[in-house]
Amino acid sequence: MKIRKKQYGDVNMVGRRIEAIRKEKGIKQKDFIARLQTYGLDINPTSYSKLEGQIRIATDKELYCIAKILNVEIKDLFEE
Repeated sequence: MKIRKKQYGDVNMVGRRIEAIRKEKGIKQKDFIARLQTYGLDINPTSYSKLEGQIRIATDKELYCIAKILNVEIKDLFEE
């Protein structure tokens, strides 16, 4: 798997955890983005990468769809 080139930001609380869960489940970022698009989210790879990198806000709709695809509860997207 690719190693993150930039440091994580602090704009959202969920990006790092979403990335970790996605990688644990063996889902490539491009495949994950395609699945998000089937939920009606118009998201491109750059925007999604910024979400995981915590340098942009995650919307409530994005969190809902991400949790559905990862088969976790929304609360699980937040680090404990």
